[in-house]
Amino acid sequence: MKVLHVEDDVALAVLVRKALARRGHETVHVTTGDEALKLIAEGGVDIVALDHTLAAETGLDILARMGPRGARPPVVYVTGSMDARLAIEALKQGADDYVIKDTSEEFFDLLVAALEQAFERWRLKSARVRDQQLIREARDRAEMLLKEVNHRVANSLGLVAAMVRMQAAAVSDPHARHALEETQSRISAVAGVHRHLYTSDNIGEVDIGAYLNHLVGELAASLAGNGALRMVKTELIPISLPTDKAVTLGVMVGELVTNAFKYAYPEDTSGEIRVRSSRLDNGRLQICVEDDGIGWDGTGPAQGTGIGSKVLRAMARNLDAEISYSQLNPGTFVCIEFPAG
Repeated sequence: MKVLHVEDDVALAVLVRKALARRGHETVHVTTGDEALKLIAEGGVDIVALDHTLAAETGLDILARMGPRGARPPVVYVTGSMDARLAIEALKQGADDYVIKDTSEEFFDLLVAALEQAFERWRLKSARVRDQQLIREARDRAEMLLKEVNHRVANSLGLVAAMVRMQAAAVSDPHARHALEETQSRISAVAGVHRHLYTSDNIGEVDIGAYLNHLVGELAASLAGNGALRMVKTELIPISLPTDKAVTLGVMVGELVTNAFKYAYPEDTSGEIRVRSSRLDNGRLQICVEDDGIGWDGTGPAQGTGIGSKVLRAMARNLDAEISYSQLNPGTFVCIEFPAG
């Protein structure tokens, strides 16, 4: 260590320097606070041994002028007073340790030990602060890169969805066109998760309420362009889910809303579709899609290609979810129930 010793007793300072030298430490001796502050400002001082009684001021005065703990080296306060209140005051003002001064050989051993221990504590604390800073910087870089990845994935999926939509518009076969439109909706549902992730502060989880609101709004705008007169209403509470679950749930809700748009009401008939979420008493989560249309209880052959039903079943297995259908009078009520964790 390089020790700055602030002491106006020159003879004692020589003995302290010898004791520190035996342990391999370098000592710089000064007698005033101004000299001490100048050397500290210049840098290179590892620790300060600060005497209480000086010619023009006390060690407490110098300690106050040194500034806060993090901005200067650690300090071991040295006092000849046996009054514990003085040592306590020094510790309150920022000293890291204190030693009672006398002329015995034991004093020099205690001072050297106190300086070494205070410096080691300071070194370990500084290393921990640096490590924590490096961890924070690494985490920030990882989050930034992950946001960029999500941004690019969302853009790429958006491009794929746009190409599928263009292909659907160019196809004359209505069955092929419907199949392509459904594919485009599924791609958009996945892209929406990644789009939500790169605009969110939490890159590991998705607020399902906000995400589904956006997804359902996009679906409504896309499907309304095909001439369907539908109004979609949402009552979605904030629920945070991991990304993979959010993707799965988005695809499922997208399928149900799309089915309601296409099959719940006769062509050119207006109707309402409602999407709601809630927490159940058993701790599970539930998202329901409801309409006032012709009604279906989930049994019998599915309308369309049947791929949507297969997608729903596969996604339900991934989510460990249960899908229940209720035929209302009029309408259909479909709920997805799944674990919150």
